[in-house]
Amino acid sequence: MNENETAILAAVDRFLEKDVRPHVREFESADKYPAEIVEKMKALGLFGCMIAPKYGGLGLSSSTYAGIVERISAVWMSVSGILNSHIIMAMTVQRHGTEAQKDSFLPRFATGEARGGIALTEPDCGTDLQAIRTVARRDGDEYVINGRKTWITNSLYGNCVALLTKTNVNANPPHKGISLFLAEKHEGFNVARKLDKLGYRGIDTCELSFDDYRVSKSMLIGDAEGRGLQQILSGLELGRINVAARGVGVADAALKLGLAYSQVRKTFGKPICEHQAIQIKLADMATRVHAARALTQRAAEAFDSGRRCDMEAGIAKLFATEAAMENSLESMRIHGAYGYSKEFDVERLYRDAPLLLIGEGTNELQRIIISRQLVARSKE
Repeated sequence: MNENETAILAAVDRFLEKDVRPHVREFESADKYPAEIVEKMKALGLFGCMIAPKYGGLGLSSSTYAGIVERISAVWMSVSGILNSHIIMAMTVQRHGTEAQKDSFLPRFATGEARGGIALTEPDCGTDLQAIRTVARRDGDEYVINGRKTWITNSLYGNCVALLTKTNVNANPPHKGISLFLAEKHEGFNVARKLDKLGYRGIDTCELSFDDYRVSKSMLIGDAEGRGLQQILSGLELGRINVAARGVGVADAALKLGLAYSQVRKTFGKPICEHQAIQIKLADMATRVHAARALTQRAAEAFDSGRRCDMEAGIAKLFATEAAMENSLESMRIHGAYGYSKEFDVERLYRDAPLLLIGEGTNELQRIIISRQLVARSKE
């Protein structure tokens, strides 16, 4: 990590302590969108953290990006979601977009002027993206899009999404008929409703409907039909590294809260950290954090090298998110009844962690990806 990246991480730490931590309970409890925090993220350049400098971004490595996400998630995981979906969209354009698309959108993505996420999941389709029903029909120099999307982050307060559609419903195999568009908000792009969630509150997660939504053919990412699934799957490698980093942040926060509480809470005349049962919990929690961080950094380094890293990202995502779930529960048990109270942050960590097991591909899917890659690589 160079001096510039170290300085950026230090700036992120200051931002989190000054502008995020004091307000988490207020925004989280009310499920209130943190608009002021988003404006400060724009000023820090976080929305362009991985965008190339020639487009106005910071050009950070995914390793440093993972460090940013870990820090954010340790304070309030919802803020990392505001960043992640946007970065996947931006990097998809940077990797696969036309030069005109890069010149038009990447500078605006970098400043946060144009901000959004990825619209993939549908009411009857999540893990199996080849089963999407949203259709884009060619009409001269435009496409007319109809369909519904759900669980879309940054869709209420953002203004743009990378939208996965079918441009050929008869393609065989189906992925050859799937295309990806940049979809800006205008007539036909409708936010149907904001979803009420167990955790991950404060961030806008919505259902969308596209009703005769028209988009120029110049908004087809890469300017060729049938490449959308491959384009977004490469973006999801980065997304899984992000979710793994979130897992590290949540797991580490849970460990630190449990460790601090165990040193002040006393039973039978001594702090509970001196009881063997608690010591075993703390040791297991710390081991999970260190292992999860190492796996996440390994996946990020593979991504930065440019080689295929779906197995590495899957391993990191699987382990780190399970670590977040296990550590949040163990920390709650260390806190006893107080851990079940909204007056203690561990209760929020316990509600946030389950999303990580599901988002960017369920952990069941990660196991299948890992297994298939193990078999394939063993034959090389």
